[in-house]
Amino acid sequence: MAQADDILLLEKKLLEKEEKLDREKASIEDEKQDVKKHAEEYVEKLQKASGLTREEAKAALLEEVEKQEAQHIAQILKQREEEAKSISDKKAQEILIDSMRHGALKYIAEYTVSVIKIQDDEIKGRIIGKEGRNIRAFEQATGVDIDLDEEGIIRLSSFDQVRREVARRALEKLLKDTRVQPFRIEEIVEETKKEVEKVMLEEGEKLAHLAGVFNLPTELLAILGRFKFRTSFGQNLVVHTLEETKIGVHIAQEIGADENIVRLGCLFHDIGKVVEGEGSHVKLGVELLKKFNIPDAIVNCVAEHHEDKPFSSVESIIVHIADSISGARPGARYEDFEEYAKRLTEMEKIAKKYEGVEDAYAFEAGRELRVIINPGKLDDANTVLIARKIQEEVSKALAVPGEVKVTAIREFRAVSPDRSA
Repeated sequence: MAQADDILLLEKKLLEKEEKLDREKASIEDEKQDVKKHAEEYVEKLQKASGLTREEAKAALLEEVEKQEAQHIAQILKQREEEAKSISDKKAQEILIDSMRHGALKYIAEYTVSVIKIQDDEIKGRIIGKEGRNIRAFEQATGVDIDLDEEGIIRLSSFDQVRREVARRALEKLLKDTRVQPFRIEEIVEETKKEVEKVMLEEGEKLAHLAGVFNLPTELLAILGRFKFRTSFGQNLVVHTLEETKIGVHIAQEIGADENIVRLGCLFHDIGKVVEGEGSHVKLGVELLKKFNIPDAIVNCVAEHHEDKPFSSVESIIVHIADSISGARPGARYEDFEEYAKRLTEMEKIAKKYEGVEDAYAFEAGRELRVIINPGKLDDANTVLIARKIQEEVSKALAVPGEVKVTAIREFRAVSPDRSA
């Protein structure tokens, strides 16, 4: 009985506590409603005082905060931009200076006339021949000038370094040969021309390997070998190409560009200068590389290295920069020599375009132009007429100092069949 009374008492107390909680919950709810009502009244008073709705006030507040933060952010961005610019300029200078330092070469190019030392000046008489026929035949076959005035040496001069190399090698052979006569001279010169072609292939392979390029087609290597005997504004093309390649590759490594594209772009950028054809060296170079199916990225480097068209890649920009650095360094180029060589080449082109002209050579720094006539196509009268026409056209077309002497050589030869036996 006592236990039942205790349970009833406990239930009573629980009911009382539950009623009390309900009353407190209702009181809290009343207070919340009261606070909400007062808040709404306060907002209404603020809206009346400011003339803004709640949404407008919220938007105005956010706009003010954004404005303040925007100014702060802009200030930070400007500060970071100035810091980045200062650091990037300094880093760019370091990269370029370091790249130029890496462009140093050990390759030595030939720029001057070729000199052959002789032990006995009596040898000069053999070179001159009876009534000067040997020396005339040699100059006609090689297209170079021979200077025998200085004791102990023979000087060979020509603006075309390939001709001069052929003449040097041929003359060295003739000095060891007792049969110095026009026919023998011509034979040796022809043999030597083929020999120099092999030399150019070897030089092309050497240039490509020094530049770090391998497995190029043989024909392309032979064209690259002509760089040894070609200058650009007085700067040997092998030297210029190797300098540019080393500089360009170093820049590419520093900034993370494609090193292989830059390497090949630098190697081929001036290849059009040793290719015959109409148009700029850029156009000729692009056309040649396309024939060998060179990738477009490399061809574009060649096409854009003088900004003839907009840059299409960072690699093209690097090739352009490397070319400028190599060409602009002190002592690299001599523009007068380049113009001189162009003028003499143009003189020969003018003469060769006439029908009946087999070949033409500019001598005496452009003061004389020797023209070889095919005797089967032109007679003596027409030979005189052609010489006059060439002289007039050269004088009008080119700014050659003084009067140009045109010597037209028409020689008829009959060779017996058993001579070569």
